[in-house]
Amino acid sequence: MKVVIIKYNAGNIRSVLFALERIGVNAIVTDDHDEIRSADRVIFPGVGEASSAMKYLTEKGLDKLITSLKQPVLGICLGMQLMCSHSEENDTPCLGIFDQKVKLFPQQGLKIPQIGWNNITDLKTHLLRDVSENAYMYFVHSYYVESCADAIAKTDYVIEYSSAIRKNNFFAVQFHPEKSGEVGQKILENFIQGE
Repeated sequence: MKVVIIKYNAGNIRSVLFALERIGVNAIVTDDHDEIRSADRVIFPGVGEASSAMKYLTEKGLDKLITSLKQPVLGICLGMQLMCSHSEENDTPCLGIFDQKVKLFPQQGLKIPQIGWNNITDLKTHLLRDVSENAYMYFVHSYYVESCADAIAKTDYVIEYSSAIRKNNFFAVQFHPEKSGEVGQKILENFIQGE
């Protein structure tokens, strides 16, 4: 099985590579369109700022490529936010795979960004197979996707929001499975193994 991690200027690539190696998967890190198109699974990680990431994706033609992919694709953290239609972070139009807006957490007494462990609830689809309700995952983010019909997991921090979403072959998680121990490892395995 060919697994590709999309290389761009906001990737959190090394920890994703190591997490995949722990489950016996050797992934290719590339921004080559043909390599990405021919992959069985594509991972779109991200840590960084939305507008500069979108500028880079557009310059490299990766924006059109990602939205055209037919194989399973997993967005992680900023990758999830960039798959939505718009981010409040520097008023950024995004890829539009999910018709959802990305918003800044309201300043209501809790620290922004959310950094650390929080639980996921209302788990759906094979991506979260054999993951316990209320399992703890590792988060680092200031922006969130609202609760929506695409949600396959939810989390509460100031407000309830979508911590994982799915539409057709596109999956996305706000948390970092690669930094979430055995539970995160299980989610990566589920993504690789499929339905």
